Amino acid sequence: LKLSALHRKAQRTTLFALPLLFRSPCARLCIMKSGGAALLALLLVGTALAVTPVQKVIHLLENMQAKGKDEKHQEQVQFAAFKQFCDDTTTDKQRAIKEAEETIEVLKADISKY
Repeated sequence: LKLSALHRKAQRTTLFALPLLFRSPCARLCIMKSGGAALLALLLVGTALAVTPVQKVIHLLENMQAKGKDEKHQEQVQFAAFKQFCDDTTTDKQRAIKEAEETIEVLKADISKY
């Protein structure tokens, strides 16, 4: 976005600077002395900063790729945290089940005594 804004500003500056360039007597004298080289340089700078549609598409695709990689990384981190939670919970529940089964056996033995 910063690059596009910079290009638009350069294009506006180039387009609006041309009439002002011819109003200034000093600028006219410079253009006459340089044989129009200053005007040509100004026009070349304006067209060199213009972004072509293909460049815009490439820029959008690069941004989309970067965003996709970032989202993938975030999902991998989130999944790893969830997997760790599930593994920890599974271990805790299995241990609790074993303890409960042992308690059941002890209670059954106590009941059978009476």
